[in-house]
Amino acid sequence: MKKVLGAVLAMLLGLGVAGAGAEEVAGKIKSVDTAVRVIVLEDGSMIFIAEGIAMDNLQEGKSVKASYEEREGKKVATTVEVSE
Repeated sequence: MKKVLGAVLAMLLGLGVAGAGAEEVAGKIKSVDTAVRVIVLEDGSMIFIAEGIAMDNLQEGKSVKASYEEREGKKVATTVEVSE
């Protein structure tokens, strides 16, 4: 029983640490590639858009604010807010 509780606690702590790594980026969209699910901001930042996040409102010239996680050396957005 103690081993099971210890394993569950370790998993929960691991998930908490993984979630703490999210960062934010903001800027104007320079280009959008829906085939690869990536946007490029005016400062050159490449942000990959996670599956499940709609890309239909991501258009050149719009401002975005995104929370992202580093995955395999790529910035992968987990949330995206768009404004004019």
